[in-house]
Amino acid sequence: MKIWDCFTTALHALFGNKLRSILTMLGILIGVAAVISVVSLGRIQQEQQREAFASLGTNLIQVVPTSLVMGAMDSTPTLTLEDAEAIARDAPSVAKVAPAVQVMAQVKAAGEKVDVAMIAGVTPEYQWVNNLGVAQGNFITEQNYRGRSRVVVLGHHIAETLFGSTNPVDQAVRIDGRQFKVIGVLESKGSAFGLEDLMVYAPLSTVQSTLASQQVSGIGHSVQAITVQAISSEAIDSAKEEISNILRQRHHLRSDEKEDFTLISMEAVSGIAEQMLGIVQLVLGAIAGISLVVGGIGIMNIMLVSVTERTREIGLRKAIGAKRRDILTQFLTEAAMLSLCGGAVGVGLGWLIVKIMSVFAATVGFPFPAIIQGDAIALAVGVSIFIGLASGIYPAVRAARLDPIESLRHE
Repeated sequence: MKIWDCFTTALHALFGNKLRSILTMLGILIGVAAVISVVSLGRIQQEQQREAFASLGTNLIQVVPTSLVMGAMDSTPTLTLEDAEAIARDAPSVAKVAPAVQVMAQVKAAGEKVDVAMIAGVTPEYQWVNNLGVAQGNFITEQNYRGRSRVVVLGHHIAETLFGSTNPVDQAVRIDGRQFKVIGVLESKGSAFGLEDLMVYAPLSTVQSTLASQQVSGIGHSVQAITVQAISSEAIDSAKEEISNILRQRHHLRSDEKEDFTLISMEAVSGIAEQMLGIVQLVLGAIAGISLVVGGIGIMNIMLVSVTERTREIGLRKAIGAKRRDILTQFLTEAAMLSLCGGAVGVGLGWLIVKIMSVFAATVGFPFPAIIQGDAIALAVGVSIFIGLASGIYPAVRAARLDPIESLRHE
């Protein structure tokens, strides 16, 4: 029996029971669509994550209080502005240092308001250390910092919320009732982390003197974090060692005492985040793959029913000379056609899901391209055909082994 004849017979059998064929394909269709959408969305997220960390730089080190990392309730500050100055002065492997404090406050302007906004008190170096682009106006200058000027730079989303399409530069905003002047607006980073879009930046000295509840402690002008830029990616380890030695000496820690600060490199964070994303993607892919298994069971069930219904047809074919391999090929072809059709429609449905997610994400400010990789399509369709063939083997073998005399007697 020729392959083309097998395809013709398979299509005739499938179209002869349209509703049953469609219902059988649903399991494979849903499974392929789930696998395609999960794999594609996971890869898009992974790529955006890489771009985000690349935009920050792999030579960054975050210095934060250990209590913050451990989630302790004690919020006693352990880092100070003086610590940051000592790192910038005494660590030869460090290029730039940017201390920062953060407070929550209400921001009002032009009849609009943001009830809970993150206000970051920063130094001029913060822009270069964190690779922030300015779309309008300027970032905080050394003159603003030294003069404790009441000026702010708005994140892209905050600027749109407060001013819409109006140019915010030189406009006034009120932060917890205090008036500030807008001197700049940042470029959008919505496709990366997006946190910068939601923040308001002011001079560190101004925030400490007007908005922060604790300006000066017994150890100096407290800050919540210090971002350090090493001179290169290769100098990360030496920079961390120098920072640790400087802070241990400044905090009067003995050799047997634990550090009250933690050093976190962006390279390590990137690796951990990628591993976690990979695990989540694997779990979701496995869950989606269950639908393919269920679809395969459905194909096996229908093919067994088809063998029972067409017992006389099988007996007649054998009586006129059809061999076992012809019957086997015929039923395997039908099973493969069911899974192939379901997989093809599933690919289209998977792309539609990714497209809908892309449109929805764009409306909330986190756009990403609706792209499905070719290897994901090949994998999903290949797996669906394999499952169809695997599910059709037992029914096909059973059909091929039927005795032609007994089959012709079957009612």
